[in-house]
Order: sequence, then C-alpha cells, then structure tokens
Amino acid sequence: MIHTTYARRGMVTAPHALAAQAGAAVLRDGGNAVEAMIAAAATCAVVYPHMNGLGGDGFWLISEPGRPVVSIDGSGAAGRHAMPETYHAQGLTAVPGTGPLAAATVAGTVSGWQSALDVSARWEGRMSLERLVEDAVWHAREGVPVSSAHHRALLRRADALRDHPGFAAHYLNADGSIPAEGSLHRNPALAHTLEGLARDGLDDFYRGAIGRALTADLTAAGTPLTADDLARHRSIRRRPLSMGLEGCTVYNTPPPTQGLTSLMILGLFERLNVGPDQAERFAHIHGIVEATKLAFRVRNTHVADPHAMQVHATTFLADHLLDRLAAEIMPRQAIPWPLPASPGDTVWMGCVDGEGRAVSFIQSLYHAFGSGVVLPETGLLWHNRGIAYDFDPDSPRVMKPGRKPFHTLSPALARFRDGRVMVYGTMGGDGQPQTQAALFTRYARFGTGLQAAVTAPRWALGRSYEGESHDLKVESRMDPALVAALEAAGHTVARVGDFDDLMGHAGALVLRPDGVIEGAADPRGDGGVAGF
Repeated sequence: MIHTTYARRGMVTAPHALAAQAGAAVLRDGGNAVEAMIAAAATCAVVYPHMNGLGGDGFWLISEPGRPVVSIDGSGAAGRHAMPETYHAQGLTAVPGTGPLAAATVAGTVSGWQSALDVSARWEGRMSLERLVEDAVWHAREGVPVSSAHHRALLRRADALRDHPGFAAHYLNADGSIPAEGSLHRNPALAHTLEGLARDGLDDFYRGAIGRALTADLTAAGTPLTADDLARHRSIRRRPLSMGLEGCTVYNTPPPTQGLTSLMILGLFERLNVGPDQAERFAHIHGIVEATKLAFRVRNTHVADPHAMQVHATTFLADHLLDRLAAEIMPRQAIPWPLPASPGDTVWMGCVDGEGRAVSFIQSLYHAFGSGVVLPETGLLWHNRGIAYDFDPDSPRVMKPGRKPFHTLSPALARFRDGRVMVYGTMGGDGQPQTQAALFTRYARFGTGLQAAVTAPRWALGRSYEGESHDLKVESRMDPALVAALEAAGHTVARVGDFDDLMGHAGALVLRPDGVIEGAADPRGDGGVAGF
C-alpha cells in the first residue's frame, strides 16, 4: 500500500476493513463523524476481538470547525476490592497478566460512546443505536472470518489463556485447537448484548439488565469487580493536552494516558532542527529515538491517574523544560538505556465527515485478548488494564479502589494553520507515541505522502510481545546503511520482519481546506480506508 486514498464527502480508516466499511456506510446514510465512529467501533469489537471490545477502555479526540477540541476519557477505575491486600492474600506480589484477578478495572469504552453521542446530539445527529450497531450484530451472529492478525494473536496467546473462564469455549475449536485463518468466528451472546444496548440505551451496560448480567459473570469468574463499581462509573470530559509547533497545534489525550509522551517527543524533536533533507536518515530516526527516551523517563516517573499526580502534565510541555531536555540529546551518540517497557494491543480508528468534523479514537483490551476472561451471558472479553498498577504505596500508580491505571492509549490530532486537520494513531503500547512521531514528522515536516508515511519502514524502542525488551527494533526493509549508523551511535538494534505487527497497525486521515480528505491504512494489519 503506497497510494493515498482520496474522497470528498467522508472517510473512515480502521485496522479491519469491515469496520471502516461499517463507518463509511453510516456516513453515506447521513450520519456524522461520531455516529460513524461508533458503528466502526462496535464492528471492530466483533471482527477484531483480540485487540478491542466492549469489555475494554476507549479515548476520543473530536474536532469541530470553530470549536475547541473535545477529549473524552472512557476508561474505568479499580473496583472496590481491587487493592494490594487482595493480591497479597493470594500470594501475589503484582497483578497477574491474565485471569480473573487481571480483570480489576471497570470497562469504560461504552460510556465513552455515550459521551461522544452527547456531542453528536449538538450536531443534530439522529442515527438510532439500532442502525449504528447493525453491522456489528450481523457479524457477531452470522460469523466473521478469522483475520490474519486474530490468528497470529491466538498462536502467541492461546496456551496462556485457554484455561481462563470462557476463553476456550469462545475462541478455540471444540478440540482445543486454534481456529484457522479465514474460518468463521461467531459470538451470538455478544450480538444479543449489542441488541440490548441498542434497545435500552448504552447506560444499561452499567446500571441496567446488561450491567447485572456482567456483574453476575464477573463475580462467578472471581474478579474483584462488583455491581457498585459498574454503577458508579461515568466517562469524563477532559481538556486535551495541546502544544504549538511550527505551523500547527498538536493535540493528545491527558493522563491517565501517555498522550503527554507523544507531544513531548514532537516538541523535543522540533528543537533538534532536523531538515527535510534528513528525512528517513540518521538525524531523523536517531532524533526521535532519543526524544522518546527522555519522554519515557518523564512518563514512567509521573504519569498516572491525574488525581494521584504530583506535577500537572502541562508542566512538562513548557518551553523551558523542553529546551533543557532537548539539550541532553547528543547528535551522534545514543543516551544509555533501558527503562521498563509497556506492551499492548489496541485499535486506532479515524473518521472525517462532510461537515469537516473529525474523530481520532482508540479502543483496547490492552494485551491481546485482555485478561482472557470471557463472560458467557454477554459474550464480552474483559480487559487486563489493571496490570498497569503497582503495589508500592508511595507510587502514583499504586492500586487503589477508584483510581485509574496508567494507559498507553493516546489518539492524536493536529490542526494546521493552513486549515488542514489531521487525525492519526496506532496500536502498540510503547510503540504508539513513537509511531505517531514517525507519521507526523514524515507527513507534516518532510512532505511525505500520507499512505507512504504509514507504509514506510518503522522502528520501536523497547517494544515486545513477551517480557521486557530494551533494544531498538527496526523493520528489515530499513536502509542497511542507516541501521549501521544507528549501531555506530550506540543503539542496540534488532531486526524484525518487513511489515511486522510489533510496529503497530497505524492509520491517518487529513481533511484539506478544499474539502478533499486523504486517507491511509496500515499494510501491517487487516484494515482499509473507506470513503465516498
């Protein structure tokens, strides 16, 4: 995929083509960007179940001409029984990565859908929920072919998850084997849940019949969550983080997400004055990698639930602090590394409608298949974001009832002074801010075409599916001379596949002042761009 897609009346990009098509169909039927995104999100939850679902969290950035950017936090907090003592009683010194005790926080993405629909109502959005989940219901009931990424995730994760409640029954064959790519995956219980939400409203997920069914299954599975935890949950409208760069303002989501990291990387890189003649050369890649290290240092020390942070996130976007940090970057030498890495699998999706409204949205179970706990009554797979907590009482990330965990999720958006609006993002834990920096600098700073910016060889510091990793992974398509220069500067480089899942499934849309929409999807995933 090297050619950018163009359209005039609306466009959706998603990591699964059926999700992009579901969103574009809503646009074609007269829906707006938020309505289209909910259709895409519901569909993606069904057709890409290893990455995202109703049992996970989500974050939104919404741009409307002439109005401030809106940020929605659709993430959940720890349940009232989710505390270190609960885990210590089981002989645990940390939250396990899988199983019932990994399902420690409320799933917030459905509440985020509702907050986004509140924005849509101001635009006189009139699409019914029945219409928005129509494609998702059909795919869940009738079956969707197992995608290549879904199949690969099962190969990696099935042995660790097969004994957790409900997992084998929902995601493995009757004999315990892994379903083949292209075989049909059905989830009629999830279809029924989606129909119930469409009929009774999204609030039913937390305070209605569906919420009661969720609670019963969560309790039976042995998770720390209760009916009160779901009933108390609300999504939150937060002010997005923003930073001025040459010719534009870039936006990202505030804590508990790592949106600060993405903005810091761009702010630090701009201070290195890397010119367009250095695109895809040493100064470009080395500069972003070194900026990443400094931004990760701040992130790992400070970013948590905003109520637990000692320093406000905007402090780290101040010019004097970015100037001081940028001075630590050596032009030909790598800063000593490592720091602990944060894995994660996610979906990012973008939408632009014919009225110039744009959405950058991300939805996630965290690790592939989340906690591995499937709730049989509703067909939901619950996330495992609780593993981001620690048990150190002096840490801002200590597990505590009502406290939100740190999130790698961070959708991005940029408004350019020439009138363009760009939404972009990716899955990939620690790789997210790095890939965002790659896409933005390629397109906005160096003039690379949008699809070419997504397709070009990528890199990721510290990204790994299993355990900690501290090396700089690069796709094997990267110029060997560039790789040699990175190694000579002190980077520990590991080569991965030509189009490797580790590098994320990215995408981007750009609305131009002339009304033309540009779109790109990642050849590393199963996605596509749908416009009309």
